Amino acid sequence: MAHSVASQSGELNTAVIGGGIVGLLTAWQLRLTGHTVTIVDPEPGAQASYAAAGMLAPISEVQYGQQQLWDLMTASRAEYPEFMSVLERAANTSSGYRENGTLLVAADPGDRAAVADLVTVQQAQGMDVSPLTSSALRRREPALRPGLAKTWDVPGDHQVNPRQLIRCVTQALEAELAEADFPGAGQPATWVARRAAGVERNGDGSLRVEYDDAASADFAQALVVPGLGYEHIAGLPQRHPLNLRPVYGDVIRLRVGRDQLGPGEDRLISATVRARVGGRSVYLVPRASDDPLEPGGVVVGASSREDGMPGTHAGSVAELLEDAAAVLPGVREMELMEITTRARPGTPDDRPYLGVPEAGTSLVVSTGFHRHGVLLAPLAARLGAALLNGEQLTARDAQLVQACALRR
Repeated sequence: MAHSVASQSGELNTAVIGGGIVGLLTAWQLRLTGHTVTIVDPEPGAQASYAAAGMLAPISEVQYGQQQLWDLMTASRAEYPEFMSVLERAANTSSGYRENGTLLVAADPGDRAAVADLVTVQQAQGMDVSPLTSSALRRREPALRPGLAKTWDVPGDHQVNPRQLIRCVTQALEAELAEADFPGAGQPATWVARRAAGVERNGDGSLRVEYDDAASADFAQALVVPGLGYEHIAGLPQRHPLNLRPVYGDVIRLRVGRDQLGPGEDRLISATVRARVGGRSVYLVPRASDDPLEPGGVVVGASSREDGMPGTHAGSVAELLEDAAAVLPGVREMELMEITTRARPGTPDDRPYLGVPEAGTSLVVSTGFHRHGVLLAPLAARLGAALLNGEQLTARDAQLVQACALRR
């Protein structure tokens, strides 16, 4: 049986199909703009978002020939502080957002030229990247291995703890929001622990969402943000196929031992470290001791595999640990807490898909965020909500949406 497209308060009843970070932050943005949202996902936050390290690194993650992706990443990074501030105020809890900066590291002389070439590209784009002397690095991060070939400082690349962020946005979605603080906000969200099996347009212009247990519900609008699950949704999405592929990643979570820390220290490294070691890439993301979900930890990652293996790849884990220890020797003394493997939804050019697939329908598609889902989430949330709301986009926003057009 299907229910009405209007909520009890008369607000738009909108389905958000997919409960990863992009889906949940878009649901929050929709709630702020007056929607009563229903999130359809059997396990919100349990897929790629759960594994993610949470680096907000539009500079450090620059790759050659991806100007449109750089623009998206830079724009979204700029939206993070205000977005998190509003979210934390509604949830009354931390989002896990930390401005801790990033270090680019060439571990050995053979890695220095490759990293230096990338730094040249970054600096040519006006990005804030500057070399560090060995003595400056020792003062800032004494736990790093002495004798690293070269290090650069990237003060504008930060991090958020995705698991904390999921908890924070969930609380904000469920909170009773005072009209004085959040004028025009919709009612608390509803959660449907099912998979969406189909989305189709009704005769009155509303959308019917079919669930995997043969039940259904009608909504005024829908945001389809299911990651790799897109191709399994019949109806409107199926008529507009997208070129998505699974890119598997293995991520390691370690806990720093108390005997590894000095008096007053709550983490072994302060900045995120992105290193090149023997031609391979590895990152180390610190978590503070007061982090409620990953206290005193270091997140190490991440492999990038397209071998079809959904489980953890032993060789990738071994290489990550070896390379991490080559940069931060204390890794060898840490406690191995968790290895997480998830598939990220990749696209041919690494740009996400965001747009309206079919004229005359109140449905927006938002998927294919690959390695950048956490970084791009605030921008995707704001633009996805704007498209559903039929807002007139600024020239800049229209350009960003065009960069995410539903290419096949």
